[in-house]
Amino acid sequence: MKTLIEFVRPRPEVKAVAFFSFGGALYGGPYYDTQSLENVLKPQCLLASEMNGQPLTEVYGAPLRLRVENQLGYKMVKWIERIEFVESEKELGKGEGGKNEDDEYFDLLPNI
Repeated sequence: MKTLIEFVRPRPEVKAVAFFSFGGALYGGPYYDTQSLENVLKPQCLLASEMNGQPLTEVYGAPLRLRVENQLGYKMVKWIERIEFVESEKELGKGEGGKNEDDEYFDLLPNI
């Protein structure tokens, strides 16, 4: 993620990164989740296109999967369609930070 951020060079007002999935959400609509810009800069956060030296398969999240090793699994978006740099998670969906947070009131910061 750090390499992507260095390439994109988001505006200073950007504080969150949104990951949108090709997969649907449990209660309908597209699945998405957000991470703080601060968290995606940590070495525990990466984008995976391979697993064990082989291309990532669909069952494991191909074409691209987010791994966030300092948070719970539902924050690790599979089947990434696109990534957006946003000022705040409040501007997406119901403003709670992700589809799970919008629909089921999950915690925005499920750190482990």
